[in-house]
Amino acid sequence: MDMRRLREFHPKVTFEAPAPMIRRSVRLLASVIALLSVAVPSASAAGDWPQFLGPTRDGQSSSMALEVVPKEGWPLRWKAAVGEGFSGPVVVSNSVYLFHRSEGQEVLSAYLVTDGSLRWKHALPTSYSAQSGGTEGPSATPAADHQRVFALGASGKLRAVSATEGRLLWQVDCAERFGAESGFFGFGSSPLLLGDRLIVQVGGPEACVVAFSVSDGRMLWKAGTDEAGYGSPVPRTRAGQQEVLCFNRAGLLMLDPANGAERARFPWRARMHASVNAASPIAVGDGVFMTSSYGVGAVLLKPDGKTLRPAWSGDESLSSHFATPVLVDGFLYGFHGRQESGPDFRCIEASSGKVRWSLERAGSGSVLAAGRKLLLLMESGEVRVLEANPEKPVEKGRFQAGSSGARALPALALGRFFFRDRAHLLCLEISR
Repeated sequence: MDMRRLREFHPKVTFEAPAPMIRRSVRLLASVIALLSVAVPSASAAGDWPQFLGPTRDGQSSSMALEVVPKEGWPLRWKAAVGEGFSGPVVVSNSVYLFHRSEGQEVLSAYLVTDGSLRWKHALPTSYSAQSGGTEGPSATPAADHQRVFALGASGKLRAVSATEGRLLWQVDCAERFGAESGFFGFGSSPLLLGDRLIVQVGGPEACVVAFSVSDGRMLWKAGTDEAGYGSPVPRTRAGQQEVLCFNRAGLLMLDPANGAERARFPWRARMHASVNAASPIAVGDGVFMTSSYGVGAVLLKPDGKTLRPAWSGDESLSSHFATPVLVDGFLYGFHGRQESGPDFRCIEASSGKVRWSLERAGSGSVLAAGRKLLLLMESGEVRVLEANPEKPVEKGRFQAGSSGARALPALALGRFFFRDRAHLLCLEISR
C-alpha cells in the first residue's frame, strides 16, 4: 500500500519519507542548484566587454557596427599612461579596467569610460621576473561584473576587488596552494567568470583547473593535473549541457562547470619542450577547434560517443602562435605562423581546414568580429577593418591608432574601441 492510501486509512498519523529517499532528494536539489548557478550568465549590460574575448568569450561583439572607417581613423577620445603587460582592457558599465605592472607592483586600475580619469587603483607588490623573454607585467586579462573585478598576476596571485572602490575582497596564491609553476611567461590564462564561480586554469600537480566562489574565493572544485597553457577557458552548451573547454599545455580538457567532472580530453601539443599552447579553443557546432604553433598546427575535434576524434588536422591551415581566431558563418579568420616571423592572416573553412585566402606576411596582431566585419589590431598599433568574406579579402579601412607593442587583446564596447600599446591605454570613438 502506498503512502497516499495509508494517509486515507490513518489521517492522524504522520508518515516520513525513508532516509535514502531524503538523501537522494537533497543530492538532486544540490545538483539543480549547482547547474542553475553556472547556467545563468554573469550579470553585464548589453554592450559591455566584461572579460577576455568579450561577453560570449568568442571574440564577437553583437552590439557594435563597423560600417564607416574614416580615412583618418576613428577619433581618439582619451589615453592614459599605463605600466607594462599584455593584459587587455575589460569594460563594464561606466568603467574600463586594466591590469598592468608599475614600479614593482601589479596594479589593477579602473578608469571612467567617458574621459579616462582614474577612479581607483589596487596595487600588490610583485617580484616576478620573466625567464623566457616577453613582459614582466601580467598577461592574463581580468574578468568583471558590477560588483567585483578579478585578476590573476604573473606569479599566480589571484585577487578579487570591489568594482566600486577597489577594495581587496579576497586573494589566493595559486602557486603556493596548488603547487603550480609560472611556466615560460608567468601565469597567463585569463579567468572565466561564469555565474557564481570563477574558473581559472592554474596548472600544476595538484590542480590544472580550479573553480572559485566569486563571493569569498573558496575552492568549489578542482580538476586535472596538467600544466597550464596560455589559452583561456571557454564555456559552451552542447546537447543541452553546459561545459567548459580548457586548452592546457597537454591538450584539451572538457569539464562540467557545475562540479569539475571530466567529460573528455584530447592530447594536442608540440613535441619540443620549449613550446606553449596559447590560443583559446573555439566551439564549432558540437565540435572544438584548437590551434597552436611550434609545428603542431590545428585540429577540429568532433564527438564520437564519449570520445573526441579529429575531423581534420594539420600545420598548413591555421597555426596560431597566440592570437585566438574568430568564427563567422562557418569560416575561421586568424593569424597563421610565428609572431616573430611575420604571420599571414587567413580565412579557412572550419569544417575542412581548406584555406580560402591568405594575406601573406600581414604581420602579428589580434582579431575581433563585429557582425560581418573583422577588426584587426596589429602589434604595430595599426588598425585594419576587413569584411568577413570567405571569397576574398576586402579591406574597408586602415589607420595608425597607437604605438608599437599592441599585443594585448582589445575590447569593443559601448560604441568605443579600447586597446593598449606599450605605454598607453587608448579609447577611440567608433562612428555608428
